[in-house]
Amino acid sequence: MSCEDEVLKIGKKLEKMISNNTADHGGADDMLNRLKDIPMTLSVLQKTRIGMTVNNFRKAASKDELVALSKTLIKSWKKLLSNDSTPTKSEKKEKEKEKPSGSPDQSDSNSEMSEATDSQSSHGKTLMRQDSEASITNDPVRLKCRELLASSLKLDDDSHIPNAQCPIELGGKIEDAIFMEMKNTDQKYKARVRSRVANLKDKKNPKLKERVIMGLIPPENLAVMSAEEMASDEMRMLRAKFTKESIDDHQMARQEGTATDLFKCGKCGKKNCTYNQLQTRSSDEPMTTFVFCLECGNRWKFC
Repeated sequence: MSCEDEVLKIGKKLEKMISNNTADHGGADDMLNRLKDIPMTLSVLQKTRIGMTVNNFRKAASKDELVALSKTLIKSWKKLLSNDSTPTKSEKKEKEKEKPSGSPDQSDSNSEMSEATDSQSSHGKTLMRQDSEASITNDPVRLKCRELLASSLKLDDDSHIPNAQCPIELGGKIEDAIFMEMKNTDQKYKARVRSRVANLKDKKNPKLKERVIMGLIPPENLAVMSAEEMASDEMRMLRAKFTKESIDDHQMARQEGTATDLFKCGKCGKKNCTYNQLQTRSSDEPMTTFVFCLECGNRWKFC
């Protein structure tokens, strides 16, 4: 078995422990120690994305020794990136001086190789930075939810937002934060994802999507926001208006009628009441008295 295949095999076992919430069970320390003994290279690190898997395992584990071992592995792998350094500008100039003047093709070739190395090193650093971001998962439910969130974050062709973040990465981070809170993919988890998708797709509330894409609302915050917090300014004002009207109507209902202490509430025994009289029967019949208790809200009819 090659080094890359062995790393992939260990990575899959660690991911399974994370998804099954068994990160502290036996065998994890053996796998981490095996990764420590494997002669890791930058190429294997980038192809297997084992750094991201180990970092997610570190977050899921609660045993101090497993957390410490995971951190040690990540630190040692980060050194591979720093060791993969490229020549400085001064070194390049010195080498150019040493070369014959009649070899422009070789100089151009070396320059292209240097740029390619810079790009590879930058890509490797990007992968390590993503270790602290969304976790890797093979769960079809979680993958589908990430796809829905990413789709709801995509901009229209004619829209342009400066410093816009990648919708796929944002969708993964939002779903990851929801899953970390719920610990499973039950109905509550799905309802939470659906509410994010619906609010992000709401054409009457475009500012929410813009603020998320620009980074003004972190994915971790969006994952726990309530419907009121995600609503547009107009919707919040409308809800506040309805709430005020409801309170006013309730207060008016309590204050209507004539105050009296002639009636005793059969529910709370207090005499703090109001009453109204209405003609509900024929004109030659006495009026019906409706009594309202201001203490407990009980209503009754007194004939």
